[in-house]
Amino acid sequence: MMLTRRHLLLGSAAGTLALGAPASFAAPAAPGEAVQWPAVTLLDGSPWAPEAGRPQVVVFWSLTCPFCQRHNVHVEKLYQAARGGRGPAVLGVVREREPEAVRRHMAARGWHFPVSLDSPALAAALTGRRVVPLTVVVDARGRLKQAIPGEMFEEDVMELLERAA
Repeated sequence: MMLTRRHLLLGSAAGTLALGAPASFAAPAAPGEAVQWPAVTLLDGSPWAPEAGRPQVVVFWSLTCPFCQRHNVHVEKLYQAARGGRGPAVLGVVREREPEAVRRHMAARGWHFPVSLDSPALAAALTGRRVVPLTVVVDARGRLKQAIPGEMFEEDVMELLERAA
């Protein structure tokens, strides 16, 4: 059998993985698999953890993304509708690293959903993608349901009140 360059490259990559090449984070959960939640700290310095028995909606976004701005208006509505345990817990993960800029941005828009600064460990647990906005849904059993890239319409975000369960 003749080995092609592709076979050699795939073989060397597999060999590296088999030898236990160090990885900084575990692979993201696949749909249906349990999420291994890392420690997460909110913008206000308090710890965040998923609420047991409650679905989670995690939205990755950026201050400079116009699609994120429109999307987060709907995320805020979802957060307000789900308060008191009536739907999924909501967490925003902003890609920027300047807490004060994020606080000003959220205050100017009237957004109150909990936010964490960019968390590579959280992103790695949920998705391998770096697109924003990215909405990740985890069911009440802690299993990844789906990762939805891009801006969503209000009715689609609000549908997560029931669909996330």
